[in-house]
Amino acid sequence: MTNPTPKTALVLGATGLVGELLTHRLVDSPFYQNVKVLVRKSLTWQHPRLQEVLVDFDHPNGLLTQADDVFCCLGTTIKKAGSREAFRKVDYQYPMDIARLSLANGAKQFAIITAMGADPDSSIFYNRVKGDVERDLTALNYPTLLIFRPSLLLGNRSEARLGERIAAGAMRIFGPLIPAKYKGIDAGKVANAMLSTAQQGLTGQHVFESDLLQEF
Repeated sequence: MTNPTPKTALVLGATGLVGELLTHRLVDSPFYQNVKVLVRKSLTWQHPRLQEVLVDFDHPNGLLTQADDVFCCLGTTIKKAGSREAFRKVDYQYPMDIARLSLANGAKQFAIITAMGADPDSSIFYNRVKGDVERDLTALNYPTLLIFRPSLLLGNRSEARLGERIAAGAMRIFGPLIPAKYKGIDAGKVANAMLSTAQQGLTGQHVFESDLLQEF
């Protein structure tokens, strides 16, 4: 069996917790010959297969979004964003804008991290935004749409999130009593799941809940 033709991957959120780990895995994968990252500022590392593209997410250039597979790891918090409107821009508008442009430029696969409990009818604003982006990405009819819904992400973030640190500590103490779906999950497992499933040749929409992600 011959190896498939190496592809181009496009990453959004390459400076985030999962996005940085995923980008390192992508450049080391023989499945991708080129890994483009859309960033607002340069990364702190380089690789022969890595192509940085500085972008204004409020005015994206469609020609910069050309890729076979798109990986969206964008995400923020209301506190960091400053308002609900700013949060929605990062977690809904930017993914949708790039998804539309990438699809128009030939992308066949879109993979995105949302959250456990994502639901457009949720009474919780955070979960509602995540549900909205899942619903509207589905309506774009990508040949392949991969949705990852992790529980609390564990790992070393560049910025401090006190609430997450407290929750992570509680997870470690009471971990054996918590069902797998609700346990905190290492960011590396989510990155592994995104890379692994993207290489499987899946078609249609697939949703991966946190308990399944724990297996990667």
